Amino acid sequence: MPRIVLITGANSGIGFQTAKLLASAPDDFSVILTGRDLAKVEAAREEITRATGKQSDSVVALQLDVTTQASIDKAVALVRETFGRLDVLINNAGIAPTGPNLEEMFRTTFDTNVIGPALVSAAFRSLLLASENPWHLYVGSETSSLSYITDPASPMYQTNAGSVAYRASKAALNMVAMHEQLETKEEKLNVRILCPGFVVSNLRGSSEEARTGWGGAGDPENSARLILSIIRGERDADADKLISVDGFHTW
Repeated sequence: MPRIVLITGANSGIGFQTAKLLASAPDDFSVILTGRDLAKVEAAREEITRATGKQSDSVVALQLDVTTQASIDKAVALVRETFGRLDVLINNAGIAPTGPNLEEMFRTTFDTNVIGPALVSAAFRSLLLASENPWHLYVGSETSSLSYITDPASPMYQTNAGSVAYRASKAALNMVAMHEQLETKEEKLNVRILCPGFVVSNLRGSSEEARTGWGGAGDPENSARLILSIIRGERDADADKLISVDGFHTW
């Protein structure tokens, strides 16, 4: 029986590479790609099925805007009707806007990076608990670390490590994830939070400069491999840490 995996923000960057890796892995996964724009998600699904030779019914495209409760509820209903359960939820959707309007930057960032994952988590909880081996992964960031930002020896001890809104949102996401871990400690839900590294992504914008981090971003396939290792149970020793590609980081 395949493991049913749903990934938010899966039409590009880390989400796309994770979907592609899971579709091609020897493990038996059925992957649900989601995103705000269904046309982009469909295009991503078609690219993955062509590249992997996976049957189209095991790679599914679904519209899901994490900032809209109605969209979340509709996605939950479709997954429930089609699969009856969810084995892995990857809360990946995120943004890192910048700009002169501080209020707008904070509101839009927190809507997508904190409130959205919290709503998605609550909505899909019952489907996850219907799985025999449920996993919930949150894609966080080492830029959220309070220990790092106060350590003069850390590369995070600088304001250009990320906008204040983005860093604050990922710090808040840590609390959402760890709170869920506490809430479900009597259940069988495996909750993890990970740092995918600084990789090529639409997170910072759609221009080539922003996507590639002005030439400094790495390959998102490394992030995808980290995610696969986590849901295989290979990083369980770091369950209460911010799990990263190069080990684990402090909060």
